[in-house]
Amino acid sequence: MATEQSPQRGYRAACPNCGAPVDFRSPASVFAVCSFCKSTVVREGDALRKIGESAELFDDHSPLQLGAAGKFQGVAFTLVGRLQFRYAEGTWNEWHALFDNGKSAWLSEDNGRYVLALDAPLEGGTPAATSLKAGAPLMLAGQPWTVASVSAAKLIAAQGELPYTPNLTRGFVVSDLRNARGEVGTLDYSEPGQPRWSMGRSVAITELAMTGLAQASEKTLKARGVECPNCGAALDIKLSTTQSIVCHQCASVVDVSQGVGGDLAHYAQENGSEPLIPLGSTGTLALTRGTVLPWQVVGYVERCEVAQGADDEQSFWREYLLYHRTEGFAFIVDAQDGWSWTAPITGVPEGSGNSVKYQGAAYRKLYDYTGMVTYVLGEFYWQVTKNQRTLNADYQGTGAAASKRLNREATGSGDASEIVWSGGDALSADQVMKAFRLAPDKAAAVKRDALPTALNASSILVKILIWGAIIIVMLLLFRCSGGDGSGSSGYRTGGGSYGGFSSGGGGHK
Repeated sequence: MATEQSPQRGYRAACPNCGAPVDFRSPASVFAVCSFCKSTVVREGDALRKIGESAELFDDHSPLQLGAAGKFQGVAFTLVGRLQFRYAEGTWNEWHALFDNGKSAWLSEDNGRYVLALDAPLEGGTPAATSLKAGAPLMLAGQPWTVASVSAAKLIAAQGELPYTPNLTRGFVVSDLRNARGEVGTLDYSEPGQPRWSMGRSVAITELAMTGLAQASEKTLKARGVECPNCGAALDIKLSTTQSIVCHQCASVVDVSQGVGGDLAHYAQENGSEPLIPLGSTGTLALTRGTVLPWQVVGYVERCEVAQGADDEQSFWREYLLYHRTEGFAFIVDAQDGWSWTAPITGVPEGSGNSVKYQGAAYRKLYDYTGMVTYVLGEFYWQVTKNQRTLNADYQGTGAAASKRLNREATGSGDASEIVWSGGDALSADQVMKAFRLAPDKAAAVKRDALPTALNASSILVKILIWGAIIIVMLLLFRCSGGDGSGSSGYRTGGGSYGGFSSGGGGHK
């Protein structure tokens, strides 16, 4: 446990259930969860009264913990409470941050990044939870928003000091909104009547100058080790955010989003191709914030476009999931016309339809299509399901931003729907080779912009690589054939969904 640095300490009393000390640092806080017996207690004058009991927290090995401290806009804060929620695809945490000036905020985990938000009053009418639809525009708090996600959730556990009573008895709907200014709004329908409303924006651990973070240890990592339910091989889960992991021995995809105890859901998959960038490799690249950082390859995905008709040409692509401890996740996309990188963005572009604008650059729509997963390796922060499909739209930058890409991806439906925008830029084959220190004999396979006729046909190695690529293409097309859904014909510039499957860029999950 980190040393608690906040000077806020207004009240201490004995837990009415077990007698352990319960602290209240803020005079505005009247609820807390005893760290010893998990009793939920309410402060009534100089006494505490037990009103319920919290379940054990799911051990997700978050780097955050009670007592961790940081600074935001020059004001110091300490994490004093925690709420843990479950939804269809796993769990997420919201941490109660108490600032030294007495104000409270929520630091919610978001795919390796975080959103810092403050509760705010919501004036005027509010939409019913049943009326919300991912992707729909919404006027709220006097501002235009876009609904990013609608999820059915349930609070499963609480810890520490809280500003309101934790509702551990019933499920509710939570919806994340985003706007063109990069802000994140959340509607929480956990209580009858007026929904709770909070606003914030994406932050990085490095920006918050966090101290007292939990340190990963060998013991911690081993605690997340499981056996493959298909072949019995030992699986070591290394990332705190992992929802699915692929067995290195039998290639079964194992769902660990609901914990690692009991029977684990899994499915077998056909063989795919060997990644050109091996899992575990580390490449030094300037990606999400323009800072050169070491990124490790933790996952590999093969995807294809679902054909609309028998005469449609199909495209396929590969995505490498990258991880950095403080920056979170990004993707490298290997498409037929070249390489690119991408990551989920917090806000949404301005405009809609065939033309949008993001961070001052104009983008034109290229096409709509349905993408499908055909093969995966490694660990993933989302649940990977067999033949998982997404509805996508690709956009390309114009003018000086011609190398930039945006992607809009829709998943799910009803109370489990989400719209995710991702953005990135092109990478050259030489950048990929240099960043990941790939062997020279991989150069021909990495150079996507080289045509077979331009190669030296007398080279046996080149012939092998060409025929190998043809076989891989045929296998991928075979796995993608026969699918239904909307698609587009031809090849997509940059290919791929630019880091799909994320629930992030501003959401809690």
